[in-house]
Amino acid sequence: MRTHVALLCGIAACATALSSAIAGPRLDRIQETKTLRVGTPGDYRPFAIKDGDGYAGHDIDVIEQMAKEMGVKISYVQTSWPDLMNDLQADKFDVAVGGITRNVGRIGKVDMLPGYAPFGKVALVPTADQAKYNSLADLNRPGVRVIKNPGGTNEAFVLANLDAAQVSTHEKNAEIPGLIAEGKGDVMITETYEALHYAKADPRVTAKFVDTPLTPKSYLGFMLPVDDADYTRVMQYAWDIVDQRGGLQEAKARWLQ
Repeated sequence: MRTHVALLCGIAACATALSSAIAGPRLDRIQETKTLRVGTPGDYRPFAIKDGDGYAGHDIDVIEQMAKEMGVKISYVQTSWPDLMNDLQADKFDVAVGGITRNVGRIGKVDMLPGYAPFGKVALVPTADQAKYNSLADLNRPGVRVIKNPGGTNEAFVLANLDAAQVSTHEKNAEIPGLIAEGKGDVMITETYEALHYAKADPRVTAKFVDTPLTPKSYLGFMLPVDDADYTRVMQYAWDIVDQRGGLQEAKARWLQ
């Protein structure tokens, strides 16, 4: 009998230890500090853009509502597209937001919340020259100056599809539309919503391929580390409750329409 009880206790102890190992300390830390660390490049309108001492955009509205549901405040952490994945995995923040494309490469390494804002790759071009660009082949010519930002899926698309064009890199994504408007470049590859935002704000640039994107439809998503199953469930719940209470629709109406 004693042996049987001891065996059961041993199994229970192992199960508890395994559960703790899976859960991890992240959620405990967030609850103890009452702080959710949010990483973002902060250069991708209309999802997240550096705004004075803070940030603004669709994703900022949503994560602020999620934090409120969790009873915590937000501490924003500046990152970059090239460093985004490494910084998340190095525990520099608890969630990454700011117009991040859901794809196999990312989901193979991290968790991502449900997809939102369906989009395709499009081109932002000078309005005066918009008639020149009606196909991918039109963009991929030696005389076409393409400006890309480093580290994200836009750069990957440019490198894979515009090898004949004159490609240059500009570190600050939010400055590229202005360079196109000023005639310092011909094409910026980006997503539907960013291109529409800049075309609406500045008549010198036009969003091409909006109705027939250069890629199949994709979705954006918030990135989470994979070290705490309890934390992932709480974040999923916070996302769902914000959605059910109309928060996602409110953010969409404010920033994406």
